[in-house]
Amino acid sequence: MFNFFILIFMKRILFIFFIIIFSSAVWAESYNVHKLKDFNTKINAPEEKILFILDFSNSMTEEIGGEKKIDLMLKTMEQILPTIDKKTSVGLRVYGHRMGFTQYDACKASTLLVPISPSGSFQIQSKLAKTHPRGMTPITYSLKKAVESDFFGFPGTKHIILLTDGGENCDESPCTWAMELIKTRKDIKIDVIAFNIFDKDDLDQLQCTALVTAGKFHKANTAAELVKSMQNSLNPHKKVEAKIIPNP
Repeated sequence: MFNFFILIFMKRILFIFFIIIFSSAVWAESYNVHKLKDFNTKINAPEEKILFILDFSNSMTEEIGGEKKIDLMLKTMEQILPTIDKKTSVGLRVYGHRMGFTQYDACKASTLLVPISPSGSFQIQSKLAKTHPRGMTPITYSLKKAVESDFFGFPGTKHIILLTDGGENCDESPCTWAMELIKTRKDIKIDVIAFNIFDKDDLDQLQCTALVTAGKFHKANTAAELVKSMQNSLNPHKKVEAKIIPNP
């Protein structure tokens, strides 16, 4: 009789031991799967790509407080470029840097000077120093080229930081274009820095371009405000919900 109880007891011990081993194996497998999933997510998660689109139209030769706007922009870029993470892919497109023989040609004066790459921020400053303000303000054309060409093949969020000292003057509407864009593209975010702009229609167009793409809109009228606006655009932790502000 005693042996019978010993046998029952041993069977229960073995059963409990088996349950513990089985549960541990299942937990370990589940843990490893989740860890592998998290690892793959981190490896495969595409980082944000940044493209600066900067104004080199003729009006950038005008002065603010005794200093040319172009010089204030160059100083700002010189200050903020070293703060960008070296692993971040950055590029540079400029517009208005040539006049053109016709208005049509001037409205196509937009060039990708630095292709988007992790080493882009190191190349941007030298390219800017060799570029001079001359022509018109083809904002919409520049945005189109950025989306269609400059970001082609890149996964993840594409972040445009557009700095301009005036509105579109090539018979296009960046606001209308942006509203059409978001119908098919959710990966483009446009921040707009309106530098020393006071025309209400121009401001409305630029603000619309930023907000409908869930970007940020800044007005900068001084050197300090320009630096702050650029720093805020490079801060990935501040989110803005897309919305359209109707004209009163």
